[in-house]
Amino acid sequence: MANIIVLDDVYDSGVLIGRILTRQGHQVTPFTEEEEALAFVAKNAPELAILDIKLKKMNGVEVLEEIKKISPKTRVIMLTGYPTLETARESIRLGASEYCVKPIDKAELEEKVAAVLGE
Repeated sequence: MANIIVLDDVYDSGVLIGRILTRQGHQVTPFTEEEEALAFVAKNAPELAILDIKLKKMNGVEVLEEIKKISPKTRVIMLTGYPTLETARESIRLGASEYCVKPIDKAELEEKVAAVLGE
């Protein structure tokens, strides 16, 4: 199964996503700090990153751009509670594989993760 990171400014949200995906057999590491998540990606090159758009210091699109520079093979799913067409287009342009809207639907999340990972 896949090594996945979740970056969300709300710790409980990352933990919830982690619980859902851990039950699918994935190894999930949640982060709330952008720098820690990027350092982890540089060292571990996870197969998938799930990024909230609204973060503490950067936004999810900026983190997506950094991840693609340091680990181009890491696939990315963007997550937001404030969907806009502009953000969706920019995310896809920068290499995001999927875009999910909060609140998180467990079945939709599992389906999109499986599709992005090619399972």
